[in-house]
Amino acid sequence: MDRKHALPTTAAALGFAGLLTGTTALAGDTLPLDPKLSVTLDGVYYDDSIDGSGDAMLGETAGIFDAHGHGDDHDHAGHEHGLEQGFNLRHTEITLTGGIDALLDARLNVAISDEGDVELEEAFVASTGLPAGLRVKAGKFYSGIGYTNEKHPHDWDFVDQNLAYRTLLGDHGLSDTGVQLTWLPAWDHYTLFGIEAFQGDNNERLGTEADHADELPDRDKAPRLWTAFAKWSPDLGHDHALQLGASAAFFRSHQELHHHGEPGEHGVDGDARLWGLDAVYKYDAGRGYGQGDWRVSAEYLIAEKNLEVAHHASNPDVIGEARDFTEDGLYVQATYGIAPRWELGLRYDAVGFTNEKRGPRVAVNADYDESERWTAAATWHISETSRIRAQVAQVSAAFDDHREDYTQFYLQYQMTFGAHGAHNF
Repeated sequence: MDRKHALPTTAAALGFAGLLTGTTALAGDTLPLDPKLSVTLDGVYYDDSIDGSGDAMLGETAGIFDAHGHGDDHDHAGHEHGLEQGFNLRHTEITLTGGIDALLDARLNVAISDEGDVELEEAFVASTGLPAGLRVKAGKFYSGIGYTNEKHPHDWDFVDQNLAYRTLLGDHGLSDTGVQLTWLPAWDHYTLFGIEAFQGDNNERLGTEADHADELPDRDKAPRLWTAFAKWSPDLGHDHALQLGASAAFFRSHQELHHHGEPGEHGVDGDARLWGLDAVYKYDAGRGYGQGDWRVSAEYLIAEKNLEVAHHASNPDVIGEARDFTEDGLYVQATYGIAPRWELGLRYDAVGFTNEKRGPRVAVNADYDESERWTAAATWHISETSRIRAQVAQVSAAFDDHREDYTQFYLQYQMTFGAHGAHNF
């Protein structure tokens, strides 16, 4: 067993037991805790007009950030297999949150796949008592960039992740191990600034680990991934809320190992950047169980990679040549409460309005087409933590040599039991 992930002492085991029971021993003292444990079940029935392969194909569209064609090796990118035709049990999430003491909160989130594989999604501590509106978070967590990135699937307005995130950041967004510092100044309007430093190994799109490629240069020392974000909300009264945001991410040691595309295995090395803008508007009609409420949100993301060929199995003459990539994506979505506990949603998402690969040789220059989708969903909120959702989508996806148009159908249930904290804005 890896010693870093083991519980090597009885004290560690007792500490975990104390977390579950609400007490922990430290130097003979007993400190009260308030742990909250919840479990989320997520099942989806899926079908489409092309024999059930349409969801997986969304990870293979033409471009530079796709899961299989132009990215790196992706041996570990298990999230991109897509939903299968028929019944799917998506990750079962087990979440444990609580205060450690007067100065720290903690969160542990574990995802269990239908095959029994366990993935640690979040494990962090965060300060609660720093002065001047400062807050520090450390551990593994979802980045604060954008609007959707920190949301777990049970907080999405639709069954699946939007195309912009799925293509440019991966289905689970930007998550890594590092530290975050935020500042909430005491101004008249809500304003939040944040910076983050991450190890740079865990994301599916930016900073994917390529240590298996011995031919590539040594990676820069960590932290290799830096982000910054800002969010601002004007005072619109009790019924209306608006939040505007801007984000940036810079990865200074990005490496990829390609097995196809250009003839022969080859590896590239360099840096990557991402910028984003987001806006969210909410209207509270003041009626029971969400009737008449509106939620409208939109994000635009654009990512660039500036790389050089560092290894080529069949053509060493190209080593040192530039390979520059640019791709963007967006989504616009809205939900409306048509009746108590019932809402309708409409979403447009697309990637590849800018979708370019550039190099000094004409053979590697390419402009790929965009892929886009329209989605409609009807959701019955049985309670605050349980829902049933029906969703249909019309897809027009671009691939390297053709375009595929097809229809998707989803029927989903999500049930959360146990204590569950409030969602973010």
